[in-house]
Amino acid sequence: MSGIELLDVSVRPSGTEDLVILEPTTLTLTEQRIALIGPNGSGKSTLARLLNGLVEPTTGRVLVEGLDVADNGAEVRRRVGFTFTDPSAQLVMPTALEDVALSLRKRHRNKADRLDAARTVLASYGLDGLGDHSVHTLSGGQRQLLALAGVLATEPSVLVADEPTTLLDLRNSRRVADLLFGLTQQLVLVTHDLELAARCDRALVVDRARVVFDGPAPDAVAHYLEMASG
Repeated sequence: MSGIELLDVSVRPSGTEDLVILEPTTLTLTEQRIALIGPNGSGKSTLARLLNGLVEPTTGRVLVEGLDVADNGAEVRRRVGFTFTDPSAQLVMPTALEDVALSLRKRHRNKADRLDAARTVLASYGLDGLGDHSVHTLSGGQRQLLALAGVLATEPSVLVADEPTTLLDLRNSRRVADLLFGLTQQLVLVTHDLELAARCDRALVVDRARVVFDGPAPDAVAHYLEMASG
């Protein structure tokens, strides 16, 4: 089975009754590019993190290609890649080459083969020649591209990108956006960039822990703008 399903999924912090992070939600996500938009604290990042088990549902089930995330977490995370707003949250190795190689450790057991594969990955994302550079000396755009390269090197079938352009200038935002929209993988994009959201096939507006609009991306953006001005 392809696609992602949320079946009556809700999220509440343990031991609380009044605080709700996500109200009961049922969705089927099959479109190539899906945006999640809404105010800060609305629950959209929680919804995104449910898709690969970074957040566990309090009730309901999350299925990825027919696999229950709660029962098959490791396999789901192989299929669903996740990138954070701040790439520093996932760049853990000293150099760019080593960081990508870390993602390839299961695919290439031989170190020399792994490093050769990592160099090929870096080149394919416009990072050729930066392999020996410290991840801390890279520009913000380069770090975000490196984080994406490390995740995509494992060839997931879905990429969840949580506000990937928020910390970037206009030039690098466009560079990352062009990469994201050129992917063959299904893309679930959490973003405050409404122009970027409008390029998706479908968008969900999340507000106060609920999905309050679900439809074609331009219509969702229009709904959110009307909601924000009210």
